[in-house]
Amino acid sequence: MNPKDLEPTPVFHHVSVMVNEVIHFLNPQPGKTYLDATFGGGGHTKAILNAEPNCKVIGLDWDMKAIEHNAPALQEQYGDRLKIVWGNFALLYKVLKKDNIDHLDGILADFGTSQFQIHHKEGFSFQKNTYLDMRMSPAHQPATAANIVNQYTESQLIRIFQDYGQETASRTIAQAIVAARKEKEIRTTGDLVAIIESVVNAAAFRASRGISPATQVFQALRIEVNQELANIHSFLMAGMRALSPGGSIVCISFHSLEDRIVKSFFKDHSDQLETLTRKPALPSEEEIRSNPSSRSAKLRAAVKKKVDKCDYHL
Repeated sequence: MNPKDLEPTPVFHHVSVMVNEVIHFLNPQPGKTYLDATFGGGGHTKAILNAEPNCKVIGLDWDMKAIEHNAPALQEQYGDRLKIVWGNFALLYKVLKKDNIDHLDGILADFGTSQFQIHHKEGFSFQKNTYLDMRMSPAHQPATAANIVNQYTESQLIRIFQDYGQETASRTIAQAIVAARKEKEIRTTGDLVAIIESVVNAAAFRASRGISPATQVFQALRIEVNQELANIHSFLMAGMRALSPGGSIVCISFHSLEDRIVKSFFKDHSDQLETLTRKPALPSEEEIRSNPSSRSAKLRAAVKKKVDKCDYHL
């Protein structure tokens, strides 16, 4: 059986998080150009374009399927006010140079895995049995999650489960994976979930933590496959340099590792950035009720307060 045919793809409705807060901190102005560095379902892009009818938005994403699925309708609606670009935000300086963009008046990045990716791309969800892929962009990331679980050493698996998943049972799960792959290759999400649940009591785990025992392992693998944390730092550096004085950079994180990087970056570059959020902004209770996936979102924002003395030349 082809793993791609294991289960059908469900239809879903994407809901962008903290839209009101994004607009508040970006404060779109007439004639200005804004970057949505994680275009995804296009919700934030649409909100920016609607908030200021005379601004432009560059929608960037490295997931070509997300662009193909979500961009055409918005391009038809907004015309030349919207420019869609395929690329990795970690390579933002190359993307901007290629498209002759010399400055940005505001930047947004939502680091969360979109519902589009979870439901339409293989390996992201442990709730359906698909090939253990997890690559947001196969063109940018050659190694799959299946490669990692079948090839990494036990100590390497322990490291990523601890560092990226904050999984307390990292050693036990890594040992089980190494033992299982000696019998047969681990190819699907179902294979991996079965291994995890063979050594972790799923019912007790859910009762104590309210989540599946596979949650943090899948998070750790996704981060490793896509080099998400390293990409965030590269993006922040390039974004700060491309941002015009007075322009805001707004970042939405969904776990502490991402949020820590953003917080530290703003602090470490306080000579160039003024932090607008002393503490991270959180979704309202009303938003959490209507969109439970927003519950772990944290938003931080900063404004560029002076021209970088080592100005970045695109």
